[in-house]
Amino acid sequence: MGSTPRGLHILFFPFFAPGHIIPTVDLAKLFASCGVKATILTTPGNVPSIQPSIDPANDSCSLRHPIALYLLPFPAAEAGLPSGCENLVAVTLTNHDMRAKFIKAIELLHQPFARVLRELLPDAVVSDYFLPWTQDVAAELAVPRLVFHGTSLFSLCASHSMDSFKVLESVPPGGAESFVLPGLPHRIEMQRSQIRDWSKMPEMAAFLNRCKNSEERSYGVVANSYYELEPDYAEHYRKVVGRRVWNVGPVSLRNRNEIEKSRRGDETSIDCNQCLSWLNTKKPGSVVYVCFGSISSLPIAQIREIALGLKASDKAFILVVRGVRGHDSDWLPEGFEEEVVGRGKGVIIRGWAPQILILNHEAVGGFVTHCGWNSCLEGVTAGVPLITWPMFAEQFFNERLMVEVLKVGVGVGMKEIAYQGAERRVVAGEEIRRAVGRVMDGGEEAEEMRRRARELAEMARRAVEEGGSSYVDVGELIQELIERKKTAGTE
Repeated sequence: MGSTPRGLHILFFPFFAPGHIIPTVDLAKLFASCGVKATILTTPGNVPSIQPSIDPANDSCSLRHPIALYLLPFPAAEAGLPSGCENLVAVTLTNHDMRAKFIKAIELLHQPFARVLRELLPDAVVSDYFLPWTQDVAAELAVPRLVFHGTSLFSLCASHSMDSFKVLESVPPGGAESFVLPGLPHRIEMQRSQIRDWSKMPEMAAFLNRCKNSEERSYGVVANSYYELEPDYAEHYRKVVGRRVWNVGPVSLRNRNEIEKSRRGDETSIDCNQCLSWLNTKKPGSVVYVCFGSISSLPIAQIREIALGLKASDKAFILVVRGVRGHDSDWLPEGFEEEVVGRGKGVIIRGWAPQILILNHEAVGGFVTHCGWNSCLEGVTAGVPLITWPMFAEQFFNERLMVEVLKVGVGVGMKEIAYQGAERRVVAGEEIRRAVGRVMDGGEEAEEMRRRARELAEMARRAVEEGGSSYVDVGELIQELIERKKTAGTE
């Protein structure tokens, strides 16, 4: 990777949500393994989800430089939040007021962040896209700020197309009318109902505009992707969107041992060994894994339909559910526990699951996912076809990439964006059974998806190995920061 990055110090600052913290920590570990001094900036309430992962005793690949944690007090009270509400998971997703207060609390970290930056004076800052004010602070101190995007380059290009061509101005909000995103390498058709209408939330719209503006003024973008996964959009992002970008992923491949792979939260709802032991009893490719990420929760009516669909598919399954209370019998179809779970046909996990370990087990043959980018990448790098069930944010764009461009999945049929569980259309069990069957029942379509998924998984492994595309991008970024530091030192 060129010159030894002696003395190079990078500060990593993630947005406080699992889907942002986890890849940022993996990114910090990636740079630390190259000899870069890495510091992660967070708050006391988020330490338990970070500390185990950066403990050298848990890392099979020794870091050339230990990772430091620097803590900022979280201003919950000043923003009107309950004490301890320091992560998006703790914010009730059905409460818009709580989300707004959470964003306000994070923005109140502006001045504390400035004090930290003046004290540490790192050679670069890698901060989340949703921390736009870090750009202003970094610019004042002449510290280059790199934006970390926790999503695909495809989704970034799609968003740029919508903004540049003002697509939504000619499409009525709320309807199912379809439109094509202009100027992209592929013909991508979306429905209006899959795009959030931010005009009804002016404060959020203003915040997102600040994020876009700060990215445009940044030193560049670090993306959790690899060139071979979306080459057309890596080129489009550089040449048409006009951003400097380094593809350094999949950063989850930093987790090479079982302790690291099984670390995905600060609580375990089922013994990891028990889950894996159950998988060991199943035939290769026979199990469907169902998980909707760290934030999404489904209404009981939808969970019941998922259970009915899985039962009708007659496939072994692991179902991960969040936000449900009471006994399983309170939210599962009558007799489901005895007839299905009790007979060893399925495992139900409440809360957190060791997703990377599950996906990489040979028994898993399909992944029902909400299309969050971390989950998409983890599925792809495991070589597992996807059954896509997007819900909000950029997830509908990620679905298009997986299903239409990469052709490694099938959609369950979601057409409407919905942040609140109560807003979502309940997908019938029969629809779920059909989608699962297309991936799990064999046939030419399923085999082609599996072939493509395995091919992309192999490309991912090669990308992060010495000489691979992501390995080279990491090295080039480090070398550029070294040269910049040398130049600054001679001025």
